[in-house]
Amino acid sequence: MNPKYLDLHASGELRARAQAAVSALEHCEVCPWRCGVDRTRGEQGFCRTGRQAQVSSASPHFGEEDELVGERGSGTVFLGRCNLACRHCQNYDISLSGAGGREAGPRELAELMLGLQERGCHNVNFVSPSHVVPQLLEALCLAVAEGFNLPLVYNSGGYDALGTLKLLDGVIDIYLPDMKYADATVAERLSLCRDYPRLNRLAVKEMHRQVGGLELEADGVARRGLLIRHLVLPGGLAGTKATASFIAEELSPRTRVNLMRQYYPAHHAWQLPPLDRPLSFAEYRQAVAEARAAGLTNLSVEGGAG
Repeated sequence: MNPKYLDLHASGELRARAQAAVSALEHCEVCPWRCGVDRTRGEQGFCRTGRQAQVSSASPHFGEEDELVGERGSGTVFLGRCNLACRHCQNYDISLSGAGGREAGPRELAELMLGLQERGCHNVNFVSPSHVVPQLLEALCLAVAEGFNLPLVYNSGGYDALGTLKLLDGVIDIYLPDMKYADATVAERLSLCRDYPRLNRLAVKEMHRQVGGLELEADGVARRGLLIRHLVLPGGLAGTKATASFIAEELSPRTRVNLMRQYYPAHHAWQLPPLDRPLSFAEYRQAVAEARAAGLTNLSVEGGAG
């Protein structure tokens, strides 16, 4: 099944979407911060990103979910900066400091995408794309004109603007959002955005509307659909029970959810008890039990936790 963005490109709609997205940079409302700066002139808002996207790396990656990796890897494009400021961020060197990142225009981004396709990757996986959707759409127009046709993965922190997501309807094949928190007070303390739970749920519902449940090819590799990541935090701070209930009731009990166990203290977590310690196995097992009790039937769990 060919990606739907090929039809959008053929009709001229993809170019129109890219132009609309770039217009949103002039008084920036690309993500929920709606900073209002003119990024077309190099001004920077919360994400500290101007007209050009920043790229940290682009290569086949084998550490993603099995449904994305397959035998040939997921072609990850790690985008510098982020529209969140998680105080416990495990990728803070890329997302917050911008270390190792470089500015890349549409042509270079397109060449990165085409290069990952040439290397045999199953998909191209944009990591932390929420603040650079206009730039990615520009690049996609160029890449498709030169034969690009891989599924696109939108791998975000889950803090996405509905207007921007609607420009991606028919463009993104696989949505891979985080659902980080269920409580606004926790979200404000840990990521500086009190409205994260509300806007995250609206965004995930829009993603599900666009692509539905996860669909796999015969080889087990995802071709389309929604796959949610939920990182379990010490002390129950992620709100697993409430998040699982939302997914089961508002989306579908069959929604594919990766219940992640790999929390460890990073960045400023040492100043934020109980995030100053690793997640215990008992805490993770409790989160699995809560997710199952909420009705989720398509969980990815780790280490014999049920």
